[in-house]
Parts: sequence; C-alpha cells; structure tokens
Amino acid sequence: MSLAPLFDFMTRGGPALWVIAALSVLTLALFLWRAVALAQAGAWRRTQTEAWIAEWREGGTPPAAPGQTPLDRVAGAAMRALLAPGFSTEAAEKETTRIAKAELAELRRGLRPLELIAAIAPLVGLLGTVLGMIGAFQALQENGSGADPSVLAGGIWEALLTTAAGMAVAIPASALASWIEGLAEREQARMEDTATRVFNGAPARPALRHAAE
Repeated sequence: MSLAPLFDFMTRGGPALWVIAALSVLTLALFLWRAVALAQAGAWRRTQTEAWIAEWREGGTPPAAPGQTPLDRVAGAAMRALLAPGFSTEAAEKETTRIAKAELAELRRGLRPLELIAAIAPLVGLLGTVLGMIGAFQALQENGSGADPSVLAGGIWEALLTTAAGMAVAIPASALASWIEGLAEREQARMEDTATRVFNGAPARPALRHAAE
C-alpha cells in the first residue's frame, strides 16, 4: 500500500496538519495506556467490599489481602487503620483519606494531557486555516484580475482541512477525558460512602480493638 496519497494530503494541510496528526497519535496512545492501566488497577473487576462490610459489622476481621479494586483497597485500609495500635479514629480517617486520594490520583492519570489536547487541537487547526487563507489571498493579490477562481477555491478548502482535522482530534480527546473524570467521580462517591459505613461500624468493636492492641 502506497503512502504517497497520505503524505500528499498532509502536505496540503501544511505544518499545522502535521501537528494535529501528532496529537491524534498521542490521543490514541493515551487511550490505550489508560485502558490497560485501569484494567490492571481493577476498575472493572467485581468488588468484594459489600461482603467485607457485612463481615465487619458482625465482628469479622479486616481482609488479609488488599483487594483487587480501588474500592476494596480503600475499604480494607479503613478497617485496618481502625484496628491499628495507637491509631485514634481521627488518625484512621486521615490514613483512609490518604489511601483514597492515592487511588483517585491513579484513576485520573492522563486526564490533564487529554484536556490539553482537546483544548489546543482546534486552535492549531484554526491557526492552520488562517495561515492557509492568508496564502490563498496573497496568491490572489499577486495574480490580480487574471487569477483563476478555481485555484483560490482550492487553496481555501485545503486551508479548511486543518480546522476539520483539529475538531476531529479534539472531540474524542474531550470524550475520553470526560469518561475518565466520570469514572473517578463515581469511584470517589463510592469510596466516601464505603468509608462512612466502615467507620460507623467501628464503635461496636471494642473487644477487637483491645485484642489488636
């Protein structure tokens, strides 16, 4: 398969189109990276938190394993912090918050680059269009009344390529950033709810706390 048509298309768009092409490759790489990272972090695995909380309320001990999902890891950390020797309830809350923030930061990794791409890709495309229009009208001025309208029209549509390309990159980048942020917000709400349920069950566990100490 010859790449000549593709390079000809890119050349018509000018430097701005090459920049947009690089941004599109970066967007795809970020998507693949985040999909793999989220899968490894357990974002779509089945959580065991509900079973753990049910056992916790009945006097069970915290899970030995840290868990396979962000929610599991926060729930387990909250339980272990409540039973840790020398840990007050306030200290246990701070430790749980620390773990939750770390999990949320991991979920949100790659969000800023995607937001940046979504913001600058249309601007790069608009810049390419403006530069292309300037070139087209300069050619029209140089040729005067003898200018071929078809040449001017060709220069204009080639200039508009960059605007369309910039929007084509910005839309999926913005959608991906919104998806990651929505996933993080959902997990944050679940973490806050789970931590509250774990701490609300703590006062009925003095014997366990004494044993842990």
